Amino acid sequence: MQAKKGIGKRLPSPPSLPTSPSPCLFFKSLPPPSSSSLSLSLSLSPLLMAVSILLRSRIVSMFLLFNLLSSEFGFLRLGSSLGINYGQVANNLPSPEQVRLLLTSLRITKTRIYDTNPRVLTAFANTGIDLIVTVPNEAVGVMMDPRQALQWVMTNVQPYFPATKITGISVGNEVYTSDDPTLMSNLVPALLSIHSALVQLGLDSYIHVSTANSLAVLENSYPPSMGSFKPEMANLLVPFLQFLAATKSPFWINAYPYFAYKDSPAKVSLDYVLFNPNAGMVDPYTKLRYDNMLYAQVDAVIFAIARLGYGGVDVRVSETGWPSKGDPNEVGATVENARAYNRNLLLRQIRSEGTPVRPNQRLEVYLFALFNEDMKPGPTSERNYGLYQPDGTMVYNVGLAALTSSASVSLTSSATRDMRKEVGSLWKMERP
Repeated sequence: MQAKKGIGKRLPSPPSLPTSPSPCLFFKSLPPPSSSSLSLSLSLSPLLMAVSILLRSRIVSMFLLFNLLSSEFGFLRLGSSLGINYGQVANNLPSPEQVRLLLTSLRITKTRIYDTNPRVLTAFANTGIDLIVTVPNEAVGVMMDPRQALQWVMTNVQPYFPATKITGISVGNEVYTSDDPTLMSNLVPALLSIHSALVQLGLDSYIHVSTANSLAVLENSYPPSMGSFKPEMANLLVPFLQFLAATKSPFWINAYPYFAYKDSPAKVSLDYVLFNPNAGMVDPYTKLRYDNMLYAQVDAVIFAIARLGYGGVDVRVSETGWPSKGDPNEVGATVENARAYNRNLLLRQIRSEGTPVRPNQRLEVYLFALFNEDMKPGPTSERNYGLYQPDGTMVYNVGLAALTSSASVSLTSSATRDMRKEVGSLWKMERP
């Protein structure tokens, strides 16, 4: 079961800026911009190819393809897009085989799961989808033992690779904000053991090892150039960063601008967190302009890492998203805001944008999540981050009107709508 995302853990208010050398100095330790691999690929096929796919695919694939790609906006035409998290904390999700059909029909090339479910690993074989798997928090301590780590890799990774394209192992989730000192201290030894197992099996050049961190590891995040980790975590984070630098593995961050808005809607601009046009803010030290909170959060992490002497470590977003529904006190959790956030983020990814600190290095982002998950604990929002309902229908449409063509719009006919309705009922019958 995946760990919760650190709900309610607010970062401190922006502190008074200390008298210190300009944070611009830290840019010297950051790696030069380089092209980054795309995290996910969605593209509009020509009309005949789309029809051919529909005719050859199973009924479920037809339904899901039409559901995502056709709408009042017409067909979605995306040259590239986000990675996506495939969470499974639910009792009503489609089978992994059906999910595979969804992802392959949409040409999604990267996803993350929160375990090593053998049915998922088997279903994703020969799809070309990059897959990051997870060691759950409760197993991190066991992974400290090199023999146990080797056994884990031989059982959960080696039998499926390379047919299933496992590219990363996340050891735990949000460990450093778990309030469990033993778990925190066990993480780096577990990382080392699993990496050693990969080396022993000849898999280390194909599979990286890291962990996903909550943004609450930061003491300061504003302005981005004053980003710093909590002082009490330094003795834990330095060996962790040493490991990442030595193995060329990324620092993954779970970043949710939604929480900042929910906690302070009167102080935080909704347009700023949703990537909508806005005045933005200028970092007083670097003079870099930020027009959205996500990029500011990522750059704050980059500066925090550089302050500890590891500016060459790559920073990627393991989770981000926006809930489409929440409790009465969860301000901003609406379908309209969820659609705006994910739609605008898709546009940024299409343009291969980087953050202001690394403008020419595409920021790798994984959207949370593929499905609404009905068994997640916590407030209502926790169960409503998905793009899809478990029955295969979209929670909301992320189609981009500006990217559609007149020819593709004509495909959304009454006949198409009738077919979606009919095939949708068959999807429900086919589900286990």
